[in-house]
Amino acid sequence: MLWATTVGTARAQGDPPDRRLRDAVRFIQQKEYIKAKAQLSPLTQLRSGSVAPFAHYYHALADFNLKRYSDVRLMLKQLMDRFPDWKKMDDVYYLMGAAYLEDGQYEDGIESLGRIGDPALKTDIHTLETYHFSRINELNRLKLMQKEYPNNRNLALALIDLIQRTSTATADLELSDRLTNRFGVPTTARPVSAGTASPTSVESKPEKKRNKGYYNVAVLFPFRIHEINPDETVRSNQYALDLYNGMKLAKAKLQSEGITVNLFAYDVDNDISKMTALVNNPGFIQNDLLIGPLYAEPNRLATEFANQHNILLVNPISTSSELVANQPLAFLAAPSLNQQAVKTAYFARTLSTARKAAIFFGNSRKDSTLAALYQNELKRAGFTITEFRKISPGLESIRLSEANTPGHVFLSSSDEKTGSRLVRLLEQRKVSVPLVATSSAFDFVKDPISVFSKSDLYLVYPEFVDPQRPVTDEFEEQYIEQRNLIPSTYAYQGYDMLLFFGRALARSQGQLTNRSQFRTVPEEGYLLSGFDYTSSNENQVVPIVKYDGTRFVHVKL
Repeated sequence: MLWATTVGTARAQGDPPDRRLRDAVRFIQQKEYIKAKAQLSPLTQLRSGSVAPFAHYYHALADFNLKRYSDVRLMLKQLMDRFPDWKKMDDVYYLMGAAYLEDGQYEDGIESLGRIGDPALKTDIHTLETYHFSRINELNRLKLMQKEYPNNRNLALALIDLIQRTSTATADLELSDRLTNRFGVPTTARPVSAGTASPTSVESKPEKKRNKGYYNVAVLFPFRIHEINPDETVRSNQYALDLYNGMKLAKAKLQSEGITVNLFAYDVDNDISKMTALVNNPGFIQNDLLIGPLYAEPNRLATEFANQHNILLVNPISTSSELVANQPLAFLAAPSLNQQAVKTAYFARTLSTARKAAIFFGNSRKDSTLAALYQNELKRAGFTITEFRKISPGLESIRLSEANTPGHVFLSSSDEKTGSRLVRLLEQRKVSVPLVATSSAFDFVKDPISVFSKSDLYLVYPEFVDPQRPVTDEFEEQYIEQRNLIPSTYAYQGYDMLLFFGRALARSQGQLTNRSQFRTVPEEGYLLSGFDYTSSNENQVVPIVKYDGTRFVHVKL
């Protein structure tokens, strides 16, 4: 260290200037900065000799610790003018840069630090810049600075972090994406102290990945920011934006609970090259949770990366069990079609003593897959399937009649007109049996209340949100205030998902080794029906609701 070298030299020479310098250094170590300056002031008048440049430097260091940053710069400029060839000039540049940064003169600080040639100071420069850049809250200023110094990694990381915390503008997200691909993911800045000897003595050990007090979450969605047109009201990627905006409200909620989550958005579409670039970026390993990608090939690559580096991965909207099969760190946020079939079949056993069922399904692959899975579960439970049929829009193919009545009817359809039509058909044919249907088979805006008032109509409704709960009102008010939009189902899903996994990470300090508490409880304030991963990486919560005359309510399974 600089101060140790000086004291050794002073002791060897033993003349009064050296004693003054030695005493001044001791005062600095003892944080007696005024006394140190009193010893050093006469020495700064010297124009030659080995002591004079050290006296200038330590006088500036004393002023730095007294927060007199303009005096620091004046003394250091005098040192550089009088002793331009001093061997410790890199320390001068460092202290000068620190003084500029403390006064908010960031550009001058960057210039001064950029003159340092000693590679040993690289870590100290990183620590110093990271701390000060993280204190800049003016997004436009940080963007201008990054444009002026495009190769400064610490500046780029600070800008990424500020964008992710404060902005949802398309241009900003695009800039964040470009910078992240080049510079990696930012970590939380650590406070910097000038120290009592030299600003280069600041400790700068790397943070451990776990137990670090915050959690990095990579959001890997098809934002398609290049295609966004502000004038369009209907966008193909709106669901991705809604999911992310819900997460941002969850991030604020977690922060109020003392859980710090850093969100990093990446524009990952059905293009494996983007995901490949991310997993090959050394900074990407700093993430604690990956949400997405939503397409098969990028998801496969992300899952391999997550398993290799012990990182959790959540599939936010998929209902395919295959994505988490034999993948210990991958989870489905939504209940899979398999879980929906299992839980619904279990519920169906309570509806009637007649172990017979008729199953109908729509045109989509999801419709037929759920119907087939449900049929298998009922057969396993000893049910007889009287009809298993794909239905036409007019329902002409359905053979149900009063004389041919099953114990219950199951409908899996993504056509929101099908549900009300089937309700009316059953009434016309006097088939008075329970109807269990997917919520997607109904239009909750256009269908009359009379459709839902059927006493034995039950809906499998994974996206169910009770609008009469206070927590729902609070979320909607905050969302409308910030986005000027009514929240969609995806916004609710994004909020609950990050809230749950953020809390889980904090509770387990990043290591989910105990599954017994890996589920929600009612008092935790979630918007949807919750999560349960105590025995599977598939969400085992499958909400089934019915209309009670005034509103939809959960049916106890």
